Amino acid sequence: MKALILTVSERASRGEYEDLRGPHIEKVLVHHFPGLQVARFVVPDEGQSIRKAFEEHADADFIITTGGTGMSPRDVTPDVTAEFCERLLPGIAEMLRFESYKQTPYAALSRGVAGVRGNTIIVNLPGSLKGALLCTRLLVPLIGHGPKMLRGEEHESYEPGIWGLGSREALGH
Repeated sequence: MKALILTVSERASRGEYEDLRGPHIEKVLVHHFPGLQVARFVVPDEGQSIRKAFEEHADADFIITTGGTGMSPRDVTPDVTAEFCERLLPGIAEMLRFESYKQTPYAALSRGVAGVRGNTIIVNLPGSLKGALLCTRLLVPLIGHGPKMLRGEEHESYEPGIWGLGSREALGH
């Protein structure tokens, strides 16, 4: 499997601070999916830069973005994602907001979306490190399952005990 982790941040793209979200998201994914090929980039909050990264990694099974999901005029990640995708997956965005809201009421202000283009699933995560890690852990069961569904392959049914979702340990608490 292949994944792109795309950090959307004006200041990190200019080198004003180190991106911590991308490396931490990668660590969680590689832990759960040994052998996962991961590309990681930082781009500014510009639609053209985000779209170019999507196009260049259209062969990835998953594209996970972090940042640019809020309400400021520069937060365009959800808009670019929705425009780029052929079909939206509202259940993913709803789940991430719902679970994140349990940690902070500010999650209700997230505009993150999820969708599909070709055989690639694209998911927007929040820009905070804590929120991005929580959401990455929530995505783990979907990362193995979703690409198989897109390719029309056999896929296992969900077994709650396997992933331990709902346990504090599985969510990193």
